Amino acid sequence: MKMMNMQAIDSSSRQLGYFLTRLVVSLFRRRLFRSRLSLYFLALWLSSCAAHSAPEPRSITLQQQWALNPGDEIAGKAISGSLGDVSLFLQGQQIKAPFDGEIEPSELDDCAFYSTPEIPAYLFRLCGLRRVNYGKVSAGKPIGKGDYLSFATLRRQPDGTWIIVEPARGVLEKALGAS
Repeated sequence: MKMMNMQAIDSSSRQLGYFLTRLVVSLFRRRLFRSRLSLYFLALWLSSCAAHSAPEPRSITLQQQWALNPGDEIAGKAISGSLGDVSLFLQGQQIKAPFDGEIEPSELDDCAFYSTPEIPAYLFRLCGLRRVNYGKVSAGKPIGKGDYLSFATLRRQPDGTWIIVEPARGVLEKALGAS
């Protein structure tokens, strides 16, 4: 009796498997199904590409000129900071926005600019961060993370150029998440 029930179950599951296989093959052979499937994947691919457009790098003119500047190379090694920068060893820690502001890419590789309406005459150059979140950023939200940070504070001059000034301790403390 048991053997007969097992054979009946096995037979019905084979019939169901055969039916489902034939149904899928039949649907795939139909042009309408294939064209809709192709259109779906094309739309999915196009929508994923549109969301990742990178902002244009910001270029500034520094009034001060030194022999060694960020972006220069010595023996194949890129300089990430120079006179006026403060370097911090982060050990992978996140840097947070001290105020509501905006993050823009710099023309220098591995650097970004942070600006805020709270301090409109100043611009902050952040070098050495990975996974930088470009665009608008709220106070306390992550800007990026890295092993080190080369931080420079720039002040706008009346002629439109920028000069590097000493960074404010409070801005650095807020960026590091200190209260």
